[in-house]
Amino acid sequence: MTDTPTPDAVQLPPAPFRLIAQYLKDLSFENPGAVQVLTIPQREVPRGQLKLDVQARVVAPMKYEISLVLGITALRDQETVYIVELEYAGLFDVTGVPEEHVSPLLLIEGPRILFPFAREILAHATNAGGYPPVMLNPIDFSAVYRERLARASAGGQSAPVVPQA
Repeated sequence: MTDTPTPDAVQLPPAPFRLIAQYLKDLSFENPGAVQVLTIPQREVPRGQLKLDVQARVVAPMKYEISLVLGITALRDQETVYIVELEYAGLFDVTGVPEEHVSPLLLIEGPRILFPFAREILAHATNAGGYPPVMLNPIDFSAVYRERLARASAGGQSAPVVPQA
């Protein structure tokens, strides 16, 4: 059997939006008073507030680093139980993408691709800290992007949401 394409085979062009690499940039887990929190029986599960940010920066022409920044401060009876902060990033190539599609691709599809990996790291970090693993619900990055655009227009900015190469 040969690997030569048949005349009917379709040669697809390279994808214009490509993940080159993904990596953990920063992870911090603070566990104040862990001994007291973990040795005194508690009925109440710690409640956390999620902080989310998506950042973009140009690293080379048509190559961007997208960072998904997640933070959780968990409280029980108004006392901080743990604080976890994570920055998970990916390097994306957008060569061939029309300019008007770069921002949505990077700020919607980029974090959508990175999110499952960041979620897994947060779950492991909280579990390693002695707590039930935090399992974040999926995030609608399209809604996050629309909110970011609304904030930019309310602030009088007409500049693109993503820095230009």
